[in-house]
Amino acid sequence: MGSPALAVEPDGDLIAQYLAGEERAATELVRRHAAALARYIAAQGAPDDELEDLTQETMFKAFRALGTFRGGASFRTWLLAIGGNVLRDRRRQWRRSRVVELTPDIRDPSGDPGAHAEAGWAAERLEEGVGKLARLQREVFLMRAQQGLGYDEIASGLGISEGAARVHYHHAVKRLKAWIS
Repeated sequence: MGSPALAVEPDGDLIAQYLAGEERAATELVRRHAAALARYIAAQGAPDDELEDLTQETMFKAFRALGTFRGGASFRTWLLAIGGNVLRDRRRQWRRSRVVELTPDIRDPSGDPGAHAEAGWAAERLEEGVGKLARLQREVFLMRAQQGLGYDEIASGLGISEGAARVHYHHAVKRLKAWIS
């Protein structure tokens, strides 16, 4: 007989353990959710050089407010909503203190230039399109398409109705298709 599979502790149990003083629980929550949080923040348009800092700041704020987490949404959805807020705050700071980069971007010349150009064009158009979406459309689209969250989780995390989440997603997809074609 093989050994039994290890049971995965639910996020709610880990949260309770962390609130009771177990640091191991926090480490596990970060391990589970940091990569998805970073992908979400990056897809929201965060610069690569700010991504780690934004992810850490989001985790810091989330753990400071963990006592207020009521479980209406999943921990990940709650964390993504905090990440969106952290990025919006940081954007306001960036607008107040603009820095102009003096060195040009240098692209990697390796690989198939034709395939890179085509894939790059599509990715750029999609990224541009996502950036032009209204805030709620962008957040709903990324939570659904990138994170695979259900409409109920999205609605709970963003404080909107499930129907509104569906409508925002539908409009986002429609606008992105029009933008890319």
